[in-house]
Amino acid sequence: MKTPNNQEDTVTKVLFALESIRPFLNKDGGDIELIDVKENIVYVKLIGNCNGCPMSFSTMKLGVENTVKQHAPEITAVLEVD
Repeated sequence: MKTPNNQEDTVTKVLFALESIRPFLNKDGGDIELIDVKENIVYVKLIGNCNGCPMSFSTMKLGVENTVKQHAPEITAVLEVD
């Protein structure tokens, strides 16, 4: 029996959330890549102009993390990896 909060469903919701914010990142010459989802933590990589941008912390917390949590409430954190 499939549970509603299984890993595959969570990854699908996270990908949908990232797609919804991708146009805003693209507008500034950046992008985001999903690296992994483990134990309700999402690991992403900011690329292009977003990588190393002084606003990247705000982008991660206010933009990416909030959007991901709206789409996948089971997610507890979104962390940036190199």
